[in-house]
Amino acid sequence: MPRALIAPAAEQVAFQECESPPLTEGQVRVKSLYAAAKHGTEMSMFKGYAGPRGRFDSERRIFDYQGEGVQYPVTLGNMGVGEVVELGPGVTQLKEGDRIFAYGPFREEHVWPETARRLPADVPWQAAVCLDPADFALGAVRDGHVRIGDAVAISGLGAISLIAVQFCRLAGAHPIIALDPLANRREAARACGADLVLDPTQCDAGLEIKKATANRGADVIIDYSGHPAAMQQALRGVAYRGTIVAGAYPGAWTTGLDLGAEAHMNRPHIVFSRANSEPNPDHPNWDNTRIYDVCWRMLAEGQVDCLPIVQPIVPFDDLLDAYPKIATQPEANIKLGVQF
Repeated sequence: MPRALIAPAAEQVAFQECESPPLTEGQVRVKSLYAAAKHGTEMSMFKGYAGPRGRFDSERRIFDYQGEGVQYPVTLGNMGVGEVVELGPGVTQLKEGDRIFAYGPFREEHVWPETARRLPADVPWQAAVCLDPADFALGAVRDGHVRIGDAVAISGLGAISLIAVQFCRLAGAHPIIALDPLANRREAARACGADLVLDPTQCDAGLEIKKATANRGADVIIDYSGHPAAMQQALRGVAYRGTIVAGAYPGAWTTGLDLGAEAHMNRPHIVFSRANSEPNPDHPNWDNTRIYDVCWRMLAEGQVDCLPIVQPIVPFDDLLDAYPKIATQPEANIKLGVQF
């Protein structure tokens, strides 16, 4: 029986045997080849963090604050690449041996719809498993209205931000300033095209952003750290009437922000970016489907390099040891990749 990686309880991992269900109309069976985790979202489940927000009422657009904790077990893993090994009834778009990719947990076998995207032979699998987060990176860059010549700072150098660095480069931004306390992520940002990398725990990040931009400040600051200190430095380093893109989805901050001082004097626009919220800010011309299509074209054409991002890459059988290190050894992880 195929196995999947699950969290049976907070901060625990285990392999679980799974059934191989019969295929229905339009489905294919896929033998897994590669996969990757989604660190931010998965860590909230792995660590058992649910927060006090409860259920989101989509009609009132408000949380009811009656939520419960994470309900275990939960599956782990985000996107996978596999080989089609069996066709279900009515399948016409795929054949056995095709390589395709889709959302799915760390699992040795999947049943996916035949509408899953094909992975061309000349495109690295790392590009496929980076489609998400590329959609959020593109959404953040578009929501920030990054334009040619803009100075941009990006903090919290996970996979989303490292792709955002590359999108900003393609948009003609300069300089691109990347900030993160972890050396491996700063090094990856250099490989992705950042002009300047900073450790915000070792400097006055807002001041350094001003110095690097002829004292004007960054026209756009994108934050995916979700940390209040990063937001404070963004308020300090942003240009007058510039834009701060809050892309992370953090828990409730217990420490206050100083919304006088630079925030009051720099008067920035603060935009909360979430690519999969519909309608898109540029509706009806843009929606999440178009964002995915644009991202995949750029990934498949090699305009975005995902090789520095999907690190480390481990065998599926090593996940019981490797997966918890996302939480315990972040200095050794950017986006965990898996080979089956």
